[in-house]
Amino acid sequence: MPVGPQNTRSSRRSRAARPAPPLGSLTQAAHREGTACGSCGSERVTQLSMSLTDGTPVRFVSCHVCEERTWLSSDGGPLSVDAVLDRTRKA
Repeated sequence: MPVGPQNTRSSRRSRAARPAPPLGSLTQAAHREGTACGSCGSERVTQLSMSLTDGTPVRFVSCHVCEERTWLSSDGGPLSVDAVLDRTRKA
C-alpha cells in the first residue's frame, strides 16, 4: 500500500488524539506533580516524557537545585546516558 498524504495525515491524527499528560509548574506548588530529585530530594525539577528513536518511552528529570539529570525508563528505573544514546542511534 503506497504511503500518501492521506495515510500520513491519519497517522498524525491518531497520535495527536491521545490525551496529553498534565503539565507541572515550578512556580505554582499546587501544580507540581510531586516528583522529587533522586539525588537531593528537591521537588524543584523539570520532567520531560518522550520516546527515543527505538520507541523506548523515557522520562528525563532535571533538578534545579543540585543540577542532577536523570533518564528514567517506563518502569521508573534509571538509564545511563550511554544506554539512552545507544537507543537514539538510527540503525
